[in-house]
Amino acid sequence: METIKIAGFGGSFRKESYSRYLLENAVNLMPENSKLEILDISNFPTMNQDEENNYPENVRKFKKQIRESDGVLIVTPEYNYSIPGYLKNVLDVASRPYGDNPFDGKPVAIMSSSIGMLGGSRAQYHLRQVCVFLNMIPVNTPEVFMTFAQQKFDEKGKLKDDMTAKFAGQLLQNLVNLAIQLKK
Repeated sequence: METIKIAGFGGSFRKESYSRYLLENAVNLMPENSKLEILDISNFPTMNQDEENNYPENVRKFKKQIRESDGVLIVTPEYNYSIPGYLKNVLDVASRPYGDNPFDGKPVAIMSSSIGMLGGSRAQYHLRQVCVFLNMIPVNTPEVFMTFAQQKFDEKGKLKDDMTAKFAGQLLQNLVNLAIQLKK
């Protein structure tokens, strides 16, 4: 059986970001015959339609990695009731110029994290709106909202919460299943 390739990226650059920890732990939660590759979104230029045909090599590489993947995983924190501006910028830059959207038709799973009791749910719902416009196919269940994220990892960033691991693992399984279905 062919290995299903999932491209993953997150919405935070903070060194000890809970979203980054969740994304890194997802590598070990992937189902059999699948692989999560964490993509580098650092140093993306600011969206500028005047430059959209001349973006640097890192943007072209990112777009190629998305195109070559069978699905996408995005893990985001919540900032001011929404997604981080930088994450939105990455999606805007990578989906341009018009007609050159590597996300088109890709299955996408979303996880969010927060130190609060809503687990980034508002950010996740805003991100889903963006994904709909980009014509991505969302995996709807289970919704993975990591609440009180500061309690869910050990001092090295390893996930220690069994319920989060269970739901994240199921979401990843559903993403892989959808990717397989869409490849047929």
